[in-house]
Amino acid sequence: MNKLYVLIFFFSLMFFSCTEKSEKKKNMTQEDLAKLEKPLEAVNRYLVTKDSEIIQNYAKRRNWEMHQSETGVWYMIYEKTGGEKAIQGKIATINYNVFLLNGTLCYSSDSLGQKSFLIGRGGVESGLEEGILLMKQGEKARLIMPPFKAHGLLGDMKKIPSRAIVLYEIELVKLTDK
Repeated sequence: MNKLYVLIFFFSLMFFSCTEKSEKKKNMTQEDLAKLEKPLEAVNRYLVTKDSEIIQNYAKRRNWEMHQSETGVWYMIYEKTGGEKAIQGKIATINYNVFLLNGTLCYSSDSLGQKSFLIGRGGVESGLEEGILLMKQGEKARLIMPPFKAHGLLGDMKKIPSRAIVLYEIELVKLTDK
């Protein structure tokens, strides 16, 4: 894993340190960008693959039958209802617990209150919005989101560290019109 961080650091350093010896800023040419593109894509593919393996192993150890969406969100609806289906344009209200895979509870509706948001508008993690769209009112689900669908390279700068895979335990309490 340390090799991975060194590799990421190297490519980040290479990308952000394009300056001339005279200390005048050099404008990156299309050729310069093209040289960086393939190595960065390779690192990104590697990280996505490793994150997916970590998530699969995590779910397997818990005997969870999870499914992976086309975009990389892992989900499992474990309490189903015949309620209204979540769609864009509705306001979703959820109860939630957000964990790191090591079991650390980061955020909870028990202490912070329910979260409400307009589906399709953004303002929440893209993986959370995607997971909600798979649910019906009253259902409970687990969502495991790789960093690129959750808090990204930097984390949330509070409780979720950089490049963290997060587990959401959610209940879609209600759907309302905006």
